[in-house]
Amino acid sequence: MKNVAILGGGNLGTALAQGLARTEEAASKYKVTVTRRTPDHIRHLEDKGITVTDDNTEAVKGADLLIIAVQPAQIEGLIEEIKPAIDPQKHIIASTMAGVKSEDIAKLTGSGVRILRVMPNTAAAINQAMTCIEKTPHKEAEKEVIALFDTLGETLVINSELMEASTVLGACGIAFFLRYIRAASQGGIEVGFHAEEAQLIASQTALGASALLLESNSHPEQEIDKVTTPKGCTIAGLNEMEHNGLSSALIKGIKLSCDMIENIR
Repeated sequence: MKNVAILGGGNLGTALAQGLARTEEAASKYKVTVTRRTPDHIRHLEDKGITVTDDNTEAVKGADLLIIAVQPAQIEGLIEEIKPAIDPQKHIIASTMAGVKSEDIAKLTGSGVRILRVMPNTAAAINQAMTCIEKTPHKEAEKEVIALFDTLGETLVINSELMEASTVLGACGIAFFLRYIRAASQGGIEVGFHAEEAQLIASQTALGASALLLESNSHPEQEIDKVTTPKGCTIAGLNEMEHNGLSSALIKGIKLSCDMIENIR
């Protein structure tokens, strides 16, 4: 069993811990410790067999794999705190921080520890995450990190220069898709459904649309064509949305989010 320390029990760190404790497959492979300055805020994780502590150094000493899930501005202080406990022969560091390169962390540790970036999303809590993993020369470490995140959903190994883009499309993307579902639910209320009914229909329909693409490996337009008929209500609605900038607004939002990552730290 691998010992995993998640340093930073915020929303993402908590989601990762929950996912690793949620299935028998993950729970049988990984023993998880989560750290937070105020551990009482995540004390509920103990009910799932997860260790909760405010001692980063002790968590590192007992771990094989370190997942850094703090805010980028906190990285220097965190590394300074745990640096004496890092063992380059033992530890692998997987960083979830947007805008912080592996080279930046390597300079701070100064120890030659194996480091790679990962970008999961909060759907890890239910083992439905999309995680992009940085391609690295440390192939054995890469395999171990892939194996862990495979238990939390889908993984994709990408080049380092795409990590910022993956942050926007995958991690920020959770919020983008949720905003669409919220808007669709509001539209459903306007045409006659109660709020909970509209949200159920919108959510399950979004899930179904995603499953269609993942199962069939088809292009979105192929599936769209199957539900649009001449002079029909679907094409009328799609065209109205496009006239009001649906696709353009999404693309612009993704590009702007990506541009802003460079100024995070």
